[in-house]
Amino acid sequence: MQFAITRRIATGILAAASIALASCATAPVTTPSPLPGVSFRMVETNGIKLRVAEMGEGPLVVLVHGWPESWYSWRHQIPAIAAAGYKVIAPDMRGYGKSDKPSAVADYDIHHTTADIVGLIDAYGAEKAIVIGHDWGAIVTWNTALLHSNRVSAMIAMSVPNGGRGPAAPTVGMKAANAGGENFYYILYHQEPGAAEAEYDSDPRGLLSRLYASNDTPRDPPTVIDPKRSAGGWIPRLGKPRALPGWLKQQDLDYLVGEFAEAGFRGGVNYYRNMDRNWETTPQLDGAKIKVPVAFLAGVDDIVIRGAKEPALRAQMTRVADDLRAVTLVPGAGHWIQQEKPEETNAFVLEFLKGL
Repeated sequence: MQFAITRRIATGILAAASIALASCATAPVTTPSPLPGVSFRMVETNGIKLRVAEMGEGPLVVLVHGWPESWYSWRHQIPAIAAAGYKVIAPDMRGYGKSDKPSAVADYDIHHTTADIVGLIDAYGAEKAIVIGHDWGAIVTWNTALLHSNRVSAMIAMSVPNGGRGPAAPTVGMKAANAGGENFYYILYHQEPGAAEAEYDSDPRGLLSRLYASNDTPRDPPTVIDPKRSAGGWIPRLGKPRALPGWLKQQDLDYLVGEFAEAGFRGGVNYYRNMDRNWETTPQLDGAKIKVPVAFLAGVDDIVIRGAKEPALRAQMTRVADDLRAVTLVPGAGHWIQQEKPEETNAFVLEFLKGL
């Protein structure tokens, strides 16, 4: 990426834009951040308020988390990117943490969530931003670059690739692959009004500790093995871990559990309830291409990529990205790449940023 102005001039403009920032955001949040050097701010964007973790000065980088995650999922990346000369912001996405939680399911569709990112870029006085997303955050990042192409200067997607708009709404194929929807599949489970969040809200530690376990984490056997959805929800289908994975400290899990215990899971689950709506309302994305630099990072063992290798992933994403600069798969890592392999993730991100 060629910045139209030098970083020194950009820094001056960012300082001058502080007036615009003050008009878009409330006073900084007084609740201390658990991460040294990171502060919180409640930012008004797209008709709601998002709590944003921020650090550093320079060109704007937006870190977009997925489900069930938090701004805190970027705890290893925020200081590293800020130290490299960037203004880093990591919001609690709508429905999460201390951010607003609209009640309508449709308020979590891709139009609302991408507009949230654009609103943050506006609030921080930037014309464009580098956007980096993981899991659902990757979906939001891909679509921000597609739907608001003039606001994204470069992007990184983690864990979730994009091969273009599919021929049918997403749950059509999911139901066909799961006995017409009779077998349990978590995304189909998330479509049921009220069911998933009721289960997860009753045991947030049980869900998070199971989902954050690594492939080699020792577990107790699951208590529900019947594949039929009628046999039960998701938590009993996931064996209880006997220990934390090496990449997750007890204090980290405790913080994340506390965030979901307070906020609940409904907002995050509502993202899934918009998967078909997102497809139905974006026919203009059929054949659309991203022109800005793109990179992709995932763990070799990430269940989302289903064992795909670099050449297949590259071929898939070049259908959407004209300037796909890197596709990297990290050995020994599963789905939570930026937490499992922070050093490798930071090196990948900083190398990408260096080449812009």
